[in-house]
Amino acid sequence: MGLLVGGLLTFTMDAHAAPGRRGEGAQLGDARSDKLLSPEANEIGVDEMLGGFLDKDLAFVDHNGEEVKLGDYFDGERPVLLTLNYFRCPTLCSLQLNGLTRTLDRFDWRPGEQYRIVTVSIDPREDARLAADKRASHLEALNVGDDFDWNFLTGDALQIHMLAAQLGIGYAYDAEQDQYAHPAVLMFISPEGKVARYLYGLEYQPSDIKFALMEAAEGRVGSPVDKLILSCFHYDASSGEYGPFAMGIMRLGGAFMILIVGIPLVLVWRRERRRRNKISQLEARA
Repeated sequence: MGLLVGGLLTFTMDAHAAPGRRGEGAQLGDARSDKLLSPEANEIGVDEMLGGFLDKDLAFVDHNGEEVKLGDYFDGERPVLLTLNYFRCPTLCSLQLNGLTRTLDRFDWRPGEQYRIVTVSIDPREDARLAADKRASHLEALNVGDDFDWNFLTGDALQIHMLAAQLGIGYAYDAEQDQYAHPAVLMFISPEGKVARYLYGLEYQPSDIKFALMEAAEGRVGSPVDKLILSCFHYDASSGEYGPFAMGIMRLGGAFMILIVGIPLVLVWRRERRRRNKISQLEARA
């Protein structure tokens, strides 16, 4: 179903937890412990479901306590940045969402305009109050109002598992420690609900977020300049980010060369045309 790519993994225990790397087995996040997670945790990772569609009828509860469907966040125009976390998580989720918050603070696009953000809790015990508190802390960090279109959802175990399976996200719960192990990944979904791109890690470049959203929207968001710049970059699956694309840079260079050469020619042509028109007018008067 796709290339098996493990996200940055950790089992969130305390502030000293060190996230694992893609492809490594999940371990307890406490650096002082060498205890392994249960065998199920070894399946934690991401099996990218690129091109697959999400079930828009999946039911959740939003941060206001209102019952919603996943499809409520897809309007056919704007892409959706989707994350799976949980709100009591003391390390990995906080690190990832804080990293995303820092990126959003430097990002020139605003949720609700060009795109939307949805964060879904993987812990079925969490409720709307926890979702609202978590959302409020990130909105406060961004110094924005309640109209900021970042939605925090909770749901029952079945709905969460179904969404995670459609996204190819593997995670595990350890009852002894009452913690979840899961990958750190952002998912970008098209306005119709099609999985378009995954970005891994705990910190993100605004340009990577923008390019992924533009790809997910299939040209429906982004200025002509943004689209021109995107043509010079491509997604590198090995690094999990966007990098320069030689052919695109050559195309861009060719376009600039045409402008450099063409603009003076146009100016000369217009000056010559005015000169000829002036001569014709003088001859007509004579």
